[in-house]
Amino acid sequence: MNEFLIGLQFLTRISIVKQTVWTEESFGNSVKYFPAVGAVLGICYAVTLFILVYITDGEFAIFTGAAGFFLTVILTGGIHCDGLMDTADGLFSGREREKMLEIMKDSRAGAFGVVALVTIAALEISALTELAKSFSMLLFMAVYAAPIIGRLAMVLAISIFPYARPEGLGKAFSKYATTKTFLAALLETILFLLPLIFFELEIFLTAVIALVAAIIFALYFGKFVMLKIGGLTGDIYGAVEFLSEVLVLIVFLFGSLYL
Repeated sequence: MNEFLIGLQFLTRISIVKQTVWTEESFGNSVKYFPAVGAVLGICYAVTLFILVYITDGEFAIFTGAAGFFLTVILTGGIHCDGLMDTADGLFSGREREKMLEIMKDSRAGAFGVVALVTIAALEISALTELAKSFSMLLFMAVYAAPIIGRLAMVLAISIFPYARPEGLGKAFSKYATTKTFLAALLETILFLLPLIFFELEIFLTAVIALVAAIIFALYFGKFVMLKIGGLTGDIYGAVEFLSEVLVLIVFLFGSLYL
């Protein structure tokens, strides 16, 4: 339970129990609970958007989409947005490996980072808007599933690929995460997605397709980064999560054509 609370406090602005002292082992072992953290966020997203759609009678789809994105930033503190921006600045800088790592460590945002964030945010808002227009129930299920699957993709990246730096905030994650960690997180993810069957079987199957797509994406993106800098960093973990979440929403959007 303590490791779950550590993961919840680190990845979100939700702090049930304020913890200021973490051991490296507890911090590293919190990785296997990341999908559970995603489930907490997913419930918050789904409930909030349900209330919003109910109040507006589904008339303001664009506002709903924008509010959905804004909510993810508020509840996570924008930690994954920051990871995406730093990753884009570093990987697309055209510099040598050490310079890329230095750029990613810089707290200042560059042009590539800004373009990446604006582009991916636009994709997320567009997907949420179209889901709100087409099928409200699918919207609620999509925003529930996306953070769960997104954080599983992050667990996969942490567990499979080496850490690029000799030290860093994400080093503890990589140090204690193994294939068993990913398998435990995968089982956890499946358990959290199973309730979707009670809404519609097709929605559950869409979630499964999104899960497979996110896993494939995380593997290929991780290999791409390996070719660039020989390992992953905490920023890249955040980028994997953010991009995987948006991918899940897009899968659900295309799934709406058949539901």
